[in-house]
Amino acid sequence: MVDSLLKIIRTGLMILFVFQTFPLLSVAQNRAYHIGPRDILTLTIYAGGEKQHEADLTVSAQGMINAPFIGPVKAEGLTIHQLEARVTDPLARDYFVDPQVNITIKEYHSLHYYISGAVKSPGMYEMSSKASLMELIAKAGGVLPERGNVAYILRASLEQAPGEEEIQDSPPHKDPLRVDLKGLLDSGDMSCNVILHPGDVVYIPLEKAFDLAESKIYVEGEVKKPGIYDYQVGLTALNACIMAGGFDKFAAPNRARIIRKHGKTREIIKINLNDVKEGKTPDIELQAGDRIHVPETWL
Repeated sequence: MVDSLLKIIRTGLMILFVFQTFPLLSVAQNRAYHIGPRDILTLTIYAGGEKQHEADLTVSAQGMINAPFIGPVKAEGLTIHQLEARVTDPLARDYFVDPQVNITIKEYHSLHYYISGAVKSPGMYEMSSKASLMELIAKAGGVLPERGNVAYILRASLEQAPGEEEIQDSPPHKDPLRVDLKGLLDSGDMSCNVILHPGDVVYIPLEKAFDLAESKIYVEGEVKKPGIYDYQVGLTALNACIMAGGFDKFAAPNRARIIRKHGKTREIIKINLNDVKEGKTPDIELQAGDRIHVPETWL
């Protein structure tokens, strides 16, 4: 009885700490937020005491914006203040006397995460700062009572490469990261509170369903609902992508890959899902444990 009461008190204190601390962390992180692909920025130029120009700019997949008057500017990885300085210098040199550039983030899109399985509101969540596993779980409404004691984080390792050879030679796909959810949620072990990478897919299985390799397939990349899905005999690559909500607007289905594990080795199977949709090439039947990666378009 005493042990149960202490456990409840410890869990309550941990939750209180999280909700008191995370807002403060978010404010601090937002000040140094690093711009990423797909973020939408509002750029305003002032000179001579008047507004000279204002535009909404979308950061491209390559991390570039098309700045007014000066053209392409690398924005990815910069803070707002760094990008303002990078735009201001050429404007002052060639176009305006003592210009002032104000940039704000209109929409955050580079920091997005997916969570599925035993949570109350599975789906995709966009953040204004890097998220931890506990923050994402909180965004998803918390875990279900019947959740298991492990969380799996699916992290893409097939890089977006500018050439076919680089895609082919990219490192093998890593197995999902395994996180001790019991230690994190039941014991308050914050060493298990993994900091997520943009695009990570978190899967929390039910307590009775742990054997992912035998019963699941993975769909990642530029689909609307990346995640881990139940394997069914006869399931094909295109059908799996449809199951995952279809292709995102930045998808390149013609360069899709199936990553298949054979013991300790991995096979990468190329498939043009555009040709499959048009009936030009046959679809590929999946095997349990297969991963489908739909890359981002180069444009």
